[in-house]
Amino acid sequence: QVQLVESGGGLVQAGGSLRLSCAASGRTFSSYAMGWFRQAPGKEREFVSAISWSGTGTYVADPVKGRFTISRDNAKNTVYLQMNSLKPEDTAVYYCAADRILKLEGASKPYDYWGQGTQVTVSS
Repeated sequence: QVQLVESGGGLVQAGGSLRLSCAASGRTFSSYAMGWFRQAPGKEREFVSAISWSGTGTYVADPVKGRFTISRDNAKNTVYLQMNSLKPEDTAVYYCAADRILKLEGASKPYDYWGQGTQVTVSS
């Protein structure tokens, strides 16, 4: 079992930055690939970014490419999502997720473990 707790969300003006954190419980965090997803009101949940267990492989969705960066610190059992140049369309609840298998956009199965989410609101 892996428990995930996101933090770092909030209200920011367009063009601003936020850094989301996702703290994981358990001793095997370094064995898990991690992902970030978001869900805006009235829309389906969408893939944002993912990182391999070692941190050597990172992937970001096209809408956030060049603006968002995923990273992890296995010593701290934490994965981060640095979000720069935020736009109003980035407004959503952001979720982190964990799985033994690295899953990218369009994966046939969802991640095994999910956090409760953190709200990000970008004002214009």
